[in-house]
Amino acid sequence: MQEIFNFIIETASAWGYFGIIVLMTLESCFIPFPSEVVMIPAGYLAHKGELNLSLCILSGIFGSILGALINYYLCFFWGKGFVLRYGRFFGITEEKFAKFENFFNKHGEFSTFVCRLLPGIRQYISMPAGLAKMKLVNFIIFTAAGSGIWVSILVFLGYFLGQNEELIKEYLHQILLFILLFVFILSIIYIKIKKPFIKENR
Repeated sequence: MQEIFNFIIETASAWGYFGIIVLMTLESCFIPFPSEVVMIPAGYLAHKGELNLSLCILSGIFGSILGALINYYLCFFWGKGFVLRYGRFFGITEEKFAKFENFFNKHGEFSTFVCRLLPGIRQYISMPAGLAKMKLVNFIIFTAAGSGIWVSILVFLGYFLGQNEELIKEYLHQILLFILLFVFILSIIYIKIKKPFIKENR
């Protein structure tokens, strides 16, 4: 972990905000690459004064959107068959894709937002969005909103905790539990609001 942390710090320090954008683009598309190892070191560099805190967050969000757009357009232009054929090399199975697709078809923009907050899911929810040809402006807005929350959390962790690996793990675990609770409560509110509209349209 420490070696990875040092490598990311060196990369981000050498490449600056462009490095953050590139790494977060990789994280946000189908390549399994954890955002924690990018944005936490970026926050640490902001604490040292080598990078600007706000620009780190904006770079992370921008990279997340670019990566999400790659997945979006893969499905938009080439469809489900293409993704399943080549996505298996990156851990995308037909069963996993079917779950994302089913969830998206039921909940659309809401799923695009909340799934950006969930580990192991955030990279893939943009695929069914592309398959369903979700309105691009809405896709970018909801992706940016969800990514913005997650990226900001990671940057602030790095900013305030630096290289303290044990504290980062502890706080990150607590934050993930809080996020899951937040998503759960938000989902209940969403269902409560949406339910009357479903009944009216029947």
